[in-house]
Amino acid sequence: MPAPVKILVVGLGNMGASHASAYHRNPGFEIVGLMSPTMKSRKIPAELAGYPLFEDFDEALAATKPDAVSINSYPDTHAQYAIKAMNAGAHVFMEKPIATNIEDAEEIVALARAKNRKLVLGYILRVHPSWIKFIELGKGLGKPLVMRLNLNQQSNGPAWTWHKNLIDSLIPIVDCGVHYVDVMCQLTGAKPVRVHGIGAKLWAEAAQQNYGHLHVTFDDGSVGWYEAGWGPMMSEIAYFVKDVVGPKGAVSIVAGQAESGKDTTEEVSDSADIDRHVKTDALKIHYAEVGPDKNFVKKDEIISMEDEPGHQELCDREQAFFLKAIQENLDLSESMDAAVNSLRIVLAAERSIKEQRSIDLA
Repeated sequence: MPAPVKILVVGLGNMGASHASAYHRNPGFEIVGLMSPTMKSRKIPAELAGYPLFEDFDEALAATKPDAVSINSYPDTHAQYAIKAMNAGAHVFMEKPIATNIEDAEEIVALARAKNRKLVLGYILRVHPSWIKFIELGKGLGKPLVMRLNLNQQSNGPAWTWHKNLIDSLIPIVDCGVHYVDVMCQLTGAKPVRVHGIGAKLWAEAAQQNYGHLHVTFDDGSVGWYEAGWGPMMSEIAYFVKDVVGPKGAVSIVAGQAESGKDTTEEVSDSADIDRHVKTDALKIHYAEVGPDKNFVKKDEIISMEDEPGHQELCDREQAFFLKAIQENLDLSESMDAAVNSLRIVLAAERSIKEQRSIDLA
């Protein structure tokens, strides 16, 4: 049996804590340190108590000499941490996005190839069976496709702080948008050729625009939009829309949006609940074919996803894949290139907002 992969975990926020839990419970990993600039003032989850703690990345890297580094910090630190980790001989798992600009993203991927380091990006939907099925069904709808996706989040309680801090690095359609334009690219298998974005600043406390909407045109005629907004003013009506329409019909994610009854003065709102972001509940398939009487030939079909994995289990799957990539020397070219491609699209949308024009990607 191979020796455990010694891993340094950077960041213990929502995603960092979940990934650290996955490493802690996976015998293929050995956590050698936890690092965050505010580690000494942070409450450490009980299951992670006892691991070495660091507040400086360079110190942590030198002291632990890890085989791998898990980067779950704010996006504007991703590039510097990844480059230092790979130059120190470590493989890298990194939460999305890969960087905050294309130049850094391309440098990270080039370095991973040159150093033969495994670079796995935290595109959690790529390991989600419901989303894999959603994409599979969407590909069968014919061309062109119309893709409609959003994830708006109401900020209160802990979400007020983490959304505000995230906006210091990236606007919402960039930070979250990489997930969903990656889905669009998988659905179409086509080349994005043009992007247009609009945005607004509704939150005085936020450093940048907290609402955005991007539109993408592909070279096969497919089009898609993605909408994201964070802030205490965001509506929870239609905050979760995920569907794809083609000549043969449509496939939609039907996630439960009934009121939970939680006290939102003390807990995060439903739209900011990280567990609800990955929950699909069911897929609804609509068939467009009509008979001589112009009535539909087939009834809509519901595929239940009640037994789908939750957020922590999906993080466990991501880290199991990371371990497999290291142990079996998997070729990660497609996923690395896809991460750069999705970032290029959302950054073009941000540029479109600033320059008030559509951006050609060709």
